[in-house]
Amino acid sequence: MSTNKSDRTDSHRSIIKATSILSLGTLSSRVLGFFRDIVLARLLGTGISADAFFVALKIPNLFRDMVGEGATNAAVVPVVAQYLEKENRQAFWNFVSVVFTLALIVLSGITIIGILFAPFIIRVFVPGFVVNHDGFLLAVRLTKIMFPYLILIGLTAYSSGILYTFRSFIVPAFSPCLLNISIIASAYFASCNMKEPVFGLAIGVLVGGVLQLLAQIKPLLRVGMTYKIPKSLYHPGAVKIGKLLMPRMLGSGVYQLTVLIDVFCASLSVIVGTGGISAIYYANRIIQFPMGIFSIALAAVVLPTFSGQASRKDINALKRTLVFSLENIFFVMCPTTMILLLLSSPIIRILFQRGEFTNYSTDITSWALMFYSIGLFSFGGIKILVTVFHSLQDTKTPVKIAAFCLCINAILNFLLMGPLKIGGIALASSIAGTMDFFILFYLLEKKIGKLNSGLLEYFLKVILASAIVGFVEYFGWRKVSFSSEIIKLFVMIVFGYVLFGFICFQMKVIQAVKFWGLVKGKIKL
Repeated sequence: MSTNKSDRTDSHRSIIKATSILSLGTLSSRVLGFFRDIVLARLLGTGISADAFFVALKIPNLFRDMVGEGATNAAVVPVVAQYLEKENRQAFWNFVSVVFTLALIVLSGITIIGILFAPFIIRVFVPGFVVNHDGFLLAVRLTKIMFPYLILIGLTAYSSGILYTFRSFIVPAFSPCLLNISIIASAYFASCNMKEPVFGLAIGVLVGGVLQLLAQIKPLLRVGMTYKIPKSLYHPGAVKIGKLLMPRMLGSGVYQLTVLIDVFCASLSVIVGTGGISAIYYANRIIQFPMGIFSIALAAVVLPTFSGQASRKDINALKRTLVFSLENIFFVMCPTTMILLLLSSPIIRILFQRGEFTNYSTDITSWALMFYSIGLFSFGGIKILVTVFHSLQDTKTPVKIAAFCLCINAILNFLLMGPLKIGGIALASSIAGTMDFFILFYLLEKKIGKLNSGLLEYFLKVILASAIVGFVEYFGWRKVSFSSEIIKLFVMIVFGYVLFGFICFQMKVIQAVKFWGLVKGKIKL
């Protein structure tokens, strides 16, 4: 293998190009997702139909990360890539046929069980629905309709994994947009033609899954895929995938249990009030926007760097990359936290309050968003720290800490949702996430040694700058008047980030100094 400079440059360029495509696809999907949520909020609000729909959609998605995208990233792609290098094309595609056949069998089995036991699943996961007979029946019916989405999205994920192996990224990056488009279109059709529009939305989810899967076919054929029903389902590669999947599924299961506990508590309307599940959903959508665009993308980009440094045992370089990554997480997430914390009500009102999404819906959703935003920096930091552990081939530690913090989250849910209602559930997640971050950070320093980076001083500077921005935003929103609240919100958010950058520049925070240098053309990339 050539190791000249040109080869390394081309490799870096291809990584940057692939990352840019995936980031752009994520951004496009998230933007469409916001339009989708605006449409859903208008059509369903935070009533029983909304709660039933989101519960029914969440249940098959609980298995999605275990046997879908997460499984693809953790097990399928590495093994498939290895077989692509070692085997001839016919043997390779025979192996892929075995993988797809096994995937179809497993996904179909889970789906059939899910449909047959839908009433039991709803009773266990969202017991608050049992009190409301109509809501319970609606959730069961919607769950039965939407459970086959697991088959569609699971096969889509495996198809995307094959395309990743051949460095074909465009369709996998943008195909999630088709689901959002389908739901938006089905909402419009259902609102005009159906007595109960929520069933039209359920059908829209299935149509979106079909469209995503069909989108993969042409690029798969282009890379030479041929599918044949295998004579035997036993294959050493499939066994290896199964072994790699087990720890990944365990980690995913811990995360999904956290989600289930939140849904369980939010369904207890006698404690947290009505519409809790929907409020949690919409608030999470806001939180996931900066997470998806920045934190997850940054973690994906630095993973190869961490892995290379770990394999070379260049711990000092790994520490520098880690500090750089965490600094960037803090630099973006701290001011975002302050803006979401103080402007949560107008953000939710402008985005969602129309149709069935009432003042009450805005109040409970913005209340949840406030408390979720407190943990935003730790949610982003966890993505980076877990990536470092994985690069060091330690997948057990993050799972153990996640399981411990799951218990903390559950306890805090029941302690806080009484006095704080739906906000208590969100605050419990933020506290547990912050504990997860600091425990992982402590254990990582024990593993690789002290960072000795001035990271605490950096964090305090960023927090101070964010607090000043929060103070200005708080009084600015109340004292400054605009003809349009939408324009006012946009101006306040932009001004907040500009002010944050200016304050950080004055305090010589490195990211602000470099950015200002780029703006003035003094730094050349």
